[in-house]
Amino acid sequence: MMKTIFLSAFALVALSCAKSGPNGGGEGPPPPQPPVKEIVYDETGCLYTAYDNLVMAGYQGWFAAQGDGSDRGWYHLGMGYCGGFKPGCSAVDFYPDMTEYTQKYKTDFKYADGSDVYMYSPYDESTVDLHFKWMKDYGIDGVFMQRFVVEVKESNPKGKRHFNKVLENALKAAKKHGRAICVMYDLSGCAPEDVAYVEKDWKELQTTFNLFDNKTHPTYLRHNKKPLVVLWGVGFNDNRRYTTADVDQLVGRLKGPEKRVSVMLGVPYYWRSMRNDTENNPALHALIKKTDIVMPWAVGRYSSGNYTQVAGVELAADIQWCKNNNVTYVPLAFPGFSWGNLKNDPAQYNSIPRLKGDFLWQQVAGAKISGARSLYVAMFDEIDEGTAIYKCAREGELPQHGDRRFIGIDADLASDYYLWLTGQAARWFHGEGSFGAIKPVRN
Repeated sequence: MMKTIFLSAFALVALSCAKSGPNGGGEGPPPPQPPVKEIVYDETGCLYTAYDNLVMAGYQGWFAAQGDGSDRGWYHLGMGYCGGFKPGCSAVDFYPDMTEYTQKYKTDFKYADGSDVYMYSPYDESTVDLHFKWMKDYGIDGVFMQRFVVEVKESNPKGKRHFNKVLENALKAAKKHGRAICVMYDLSGCAPEDVAYVEKDWKELQTTFNLFDNKTHPTYLRHNKKPLVVLWGVGFNDNRRYTTADVDQLVGRLKGPEKRVSVMLGVPYYWRSMRNDTENNPALHALIKKTDIVMPWAVGRYSSGNYTQVAGVELAADIQWCKNNNVTYVPLAFPGFSWGNLKNDPAQYNSIPRLKGDFLWQQVAGAKISGARSLYVAMFDEIDEGTAIYKCAREGELPQHGDRRFIGIDADLASDYYLWLTGQAARWFHGEGSFGAIKPVRN
């Protein structure tokens, strides 16, 4: 009888152990999950399968005009403190050459002869089409469409509608004119929850515009066999509310286990050495290694006089770091800088002179000779900070500006000079022609 009781008790103990598992809880470890399959995209018909041997620009598209249907007034053109967009008050230093635009909006400005001054709006399809036509005419490969996260949040319906319309216009024009196009999220001004929101907005864009369909958008830029998306503004030490860790989590969600997309990061100029404009945080390098392309922000970091000393130290070492870590490196070039009106400070007019294109070409040559395979030009249409390469009015042909002023292209250059010069840079990166450190001469 005692033997029977002992064996029964032993069986109960054994059964209990079997249920609890080796770690004392549950029913043992879960069975191993099958590996997630990486997404493979059909790239048949895609015209731009890598950011390689390309010269592309940034496209702000944030301007609006009174009466353009966006209901934003003179957005990004006027200044609140001085009463809008009028003589003596503007957010922009350069002024576009308005000759070729079909839809124009009358401003309060006048030319010296008393005639009216007009402005365009990228909310209009015809305007964006004209810009992409210029890209094709001058041989510029395409643009990165800026998408400012604080502008496209659900709490900002006017902003979201504006940028969706501009993107719709651009996608249509990119296909028509065969220009590369890619979405670039600018994280400036974001809180951590705004960074997380990018995932939702990105999914909406894919659905709304069918971004990855080869026939619908054959010129959407791809890299490493995936559609490319850009996140700009990670690693800066200017007290941003979001962190590198926030962006790291976003990258993980955008890519996913299936590696749905390739990611380009816009980082500070001194990202590699983590000094000056860059936070001293090893997590930045770890994040860059998880992505596909890195593009350092060079605007304002040097002028013609100290370019060689600054870029000469950074460029070659940046490129080598990226080679060692299997990351594509894309340097930036910009034609000059001016934000006297935006900053309400006349001392900031033409603070980094263009030097008739010498400064831009100095950077183009520096990048190419250092071994860069592609280039990002800042910016196509940025007249706020005077970096625009599109057709701008020349000195002597500018609107009057009260006690302020506009900055013009040199009077002895054509208004399209920087489009032409950027197109020459594209030819060099395509392997065409015979270029070098000396700026090409326009016949």
